[in-house]
Amino acid sequence: MSMRKAPMLTVHGVTKRFKKVVANDGVSLDVAPGQVVGLLGHNGAGKTTLVNQVVGIAKPDAGSITVDGIDAVAHPQQARRRCAIQAQANVPIIGLTPALAVELVGRIRGARRDEVRARAAERFARLGLEEWLERPTDKLSGGVQRLVAYAIATAVPVPLVVLDEPTNDVDPVRRRLLWQEIRREADDGAAVLLVTHNVNEAERAVDHLVVLDQGVVVARGTPSQLTAHLRDRLRLELRSAPGATPPAPRGAVVTEVRDGALSATVAAADAEDVIAWTRSAQRAGDIETFAVQPVSLEDAYVQLTTTAREPEGAEA
Repeated sequence: MSMRKAPMLTVHGVTKRFKKVVANDGVSLDVAPGQVVGLLGHNGAGKTTLVNQVVGIAKPDAGSITVDGIDAVAHPQQARRRCAIQAQANVPIIGLTPALAVELVGRIRGARRDEVRARAAERFARLGLEEWLERPTDKLSGGVQRLVAYAIATAVPVPLVVLDEPTNDVDPVRRRLLWQEIRREADDGAAVLLVTHNVNEAERAVDHLVVLDQGVVVARGTPSQLTAHLRDRLRLELRSAPGATPPAPRGAVVTEVRDGALSATVAAADAEDVIAWTRSAQRAGDIETFAVQPVSLEDAYVQLTTTAREPEGAEA
């Protein structure tokens, strides 16, 4: 019988205010070794603020943070040495090549030159970055710089890896390679806290999710747990001419409306009737195309964050 591993990162009741704005309101989460935990939320939900407190850049107004048994609030420098952090914004590294930048960071963190070079070579190869190894980093595309930033952050193995939107600007092919690399980091024993707003990618890449909205945790669980209540429903995508709003069939729960497109969920039991309705609407010219597919984490996420925002909207 396997024993559950103790958390490498424990955040308990963390609250952080900036004047009248409550960026984090009693946030709690755990990340164990070998686990990828996704912190999911809209821009401005409080994700980066929480990360800054985990790595000691900011201090919480209330609550506790423990990294590998170290009180990160009382001893931020000690805790920081147990972490690797890839920030949301790339730090410009002028005059260095990717290979040299990774080597310097690894040496600063106490690793031997041969160890850093070997680890970097493997990582660059798996990410398909060999051709850029000796180019100045300021001459690289934004996506390649983002991948180099990941390699720099993980230049040496550490117990906790914190990644803030690591796939920003990365092309689809290398994004898949990066997700594989992040998964390998956890499989090698690291605890990984992954901050993202990309719901579809999070569904495929993480073990556990914490959904943050307006600084509050509104849901937590595995991707399958968060979508369990929607298993008897299907996702319906309708598209009409630009400037028009597609109609929705009876019983549909609309989740998003944008120029010429509508997303909704419908009961799986009504699939036959829904398809007949869409074909009729298509023949009548009310819609141009449609798609029916299983619900995803994105549908659950939209529902969770929309519900979470409703009380504040009602007060306004």
